[in-house]
Amino acid sequence: MNITVQSGDNFWIYSQTFQLPLQFIIDSNPNISPTQLDTGATVRIPGFVTETYTVQAGDTLWSIAQQQNIPFQSLSFVNREKNTSQLNVGETITLPRRVTWRVVNGKQAYTYEDFIQNMRQLKYIYPFMSTFEIGKSVMNKPIPELVIGKGTKKVHVNGSFHANEWITTPIIMTFLNDYLLALTNQQPIRGLNMNPYYEEVLLSVVPMVNPDGVNLVIEGPPEEEAYRQQVLNINNGSTDFSNWKANIRGVDLNNQYPAKWEIEAERKEQQPAPRDYPGEQPLTEPEAIAIAELTGNRGFNRALAFHTQGEVIYWGFENLAPPEAETIVNEFTRVSGYAPIQTVDSYAGYKDWFIQKWRRPGFTIELGQGVNPLPLAQFDEIYQESLGIFLASLYL
Repeated sequence: MNITVQSGDNFWIYSQTFQLPLQFIIDSNPNISPTQLDTGATVRIPGFVTETYTVQAGDTLWSIAQQQNIPFQSLSFVNREKNTSQLNVGETITLPRRVTWRVVNGKQAYTYEDFIQNMRQLKYIYPFMSTFEIGKSVMNKPIPELVIGKGTKKVHVNGSFHANEWITTPIIMTFLNDYLLALTNQQPIRGLNMNPYYEEVLLSVVPMVNPDGVNLVIEGPPEEEAYRQQVLNINNGSTDFSNWKANIRGVDLNNQYPAKWEIEAERKEQQPAPRDYPGEQPLTEPEAIAIAELTGNRGFNRALAFHTQGEVIYWGFENLAPPEAETIVNEFTRVSGYAPIQTVDSYAGYKDWFIQKWRRPGFTIELGQGVNPLPLAQFDEIYQESLGIFLASLYL
């Protein structure tokens, strides 16, 4: 919601009027000095949207506030330019509506376009959430990173490395939506007050690493002829891409990292395939490169890569994980019921590379049970299982 600055305004007044933590207003307006507001400037108020109301016979500002369940102080404040002591039938006023509902509808075939639309909606309502483009996919789709918080503990979460595991994206986006709702409404999640984590944790999220692949699985081959023919050839002419994990070039992005990559290169697919082809060498694909560069630039303290399926959490690599990784995974297990697995005969994944390169806790979390892509009927169950993991990544 936008507010036009009037003489005498300051961020503290906005904080008190709209019952919002002052820091959220400051962070929603990074280009405005909190100590010197210019009259006529536009200030963003997070967690609110506006509606237009047409005055009816007998209306007063007080009765409208009561009828619409809006605090009188807030309603009066956003209509300061009007003579609200004498409303005229037919004139319009602005209703400040506190957002208490989810924007994200995760229980649908969640394409890249759905993700981008939801990201923009969240950014509009919660401008203290930052968004950055970390790179582009093979088909030139921007890959966004969403960042919430200001803390020194840096936690990274990503999803949809694998195309037919796309349900991880709406699961992650639903958590982000719930986190933002909890922050601006100062409501707990599972009894935990979220606001301290905003100050303690920088949460970096890349909800969809593989946008081309996700759309391929959900919508079928792209219209662009070169890519269309390529994926059909790789898929043996079939238009059913439900088994496709790779990016649009047939490279498995989670086999692209220089963590004993040569083992996977020798034993996995030797040419582009729907899954398991690690590429001609490590980090050839723009999506994998984007995540690697982001990880190096941000210096994450821990990383969580969400996949499906199996209800397990992989947390080790070559015995290089630090001791705290076991403490963290045990808590993840406690809150989710997922089984921890330290070692597995698998290499070249993002989690493997993260642990090997930085000796910090990294996790591959396999959500749900069944055959990928998992059915949306599992969405609520998966979300409740994973919610504890999201929260633990903040409080541990």
